[in-house]
Amino acid sequence: MISPELVRTIRYIQIRTRRAVTTAFAGEYRSVFRGQGMEFDEVREYQPGDDVGSIDWNVTARTGRPHVKRFVEEREMTVFFVVDVSASGRFGSTGKAKTEVAAELAALVSFAAARQNDRVGLLAFSDRIELFVPAKKGITHVLRIVREILSIQPAGAGTDLASAMRYLNLVLRRRATLFLISDFLESEPVDARPRRWRPAGGRDRSAAAPIAATTDLRMAARRHDLIAASIFDPREAELPAAGIVELEDAESGRLTLLDTGSRRVRREYERRASERRAALTRQLRELGIDEIPIRTDAGWVDRLVSFFRMRERRAAWA
Repeated sequence: MISPELVRTIRYIQIRTRRAVTTAFAGEYRSVFRGQGMEFDEVREYQPGDDVGSIDWNVTARTGRPHVKRFVEEREMTVFFVVDVSASGRFGSTGKAKTEVAAELAALVSFAAARQNDRVGLLAFSDRIELFVPAKKGITHVLRIVREILSIQPAGAGTDLASAMRYLNLVLRRRATLFLISDFLESEPVDARPRRWRPAGGRDRSAAAPIAATTDLRMAARRHDLIAASIFDPREAELPAAGIVELEDAESGRLTLLDTGSRRVRREYERRASERRAALTRQLRELGIDEIPIRTDAGWVDRLVSFFRMRERRAAWA
């Protein structure tokens, strides 16, 4: 049974993203995602300027006049949303949780895909596979995907990105466009004892490789067009001066005491967060994966449009 609140949220996302599809997002989806190949269209008589390599010699011999094969772009695509629904996604300090932003992003791209008659599917994961929705067409299916992202009650709290990629590499036989939507905060071992967070000199070692296991991610990037949407909340990058607070890691349960009244502590916290985001961007680039950084407190439709235009320009120069 869907709650009235969830119905209102889905309706709001539907209206907001459909408006974006018909304005700022119009044309961007089709221009960037041009299908996965070419399909035969017709045989017609040769015309000056046609590629001689496309001549159909069987028809030419039969008719006595040169004919060429004509191919058109195969438009139909499959778009899969690989959405991190671990416990950290429920965090939101600005009125929107990261999971809700993920649902809006999936809705925007899904409505654009539906306009082009493309298929969309969903894989929701935490530290296990939570839900797999096979790719289908149509607005009703798009609304189902949005509903599933918003309403899912994950059995796991942590994050296992490698297992999600391994699962997709097994079940997706044909090339697809994958939108990996996550905060890329992978789980640490559970330790419920409070510890005091202290500034430390030098570089934060945890920022060196935010994504622990990359083999399956690299394989998915080779098989598919993989795009990473990294969602983060401003409170994950900076802290208010609120005295000593106890923070709980939503995924591991670890408790940390933090003296936010200390300017040195706040600056060190911001430095580590900045280093971690830079390390994530660097790691994704090394894996050949495009990244769209998205903040929960800022408009991201224009950022998505700019990203698509960048990819279009890059394809034109390739």
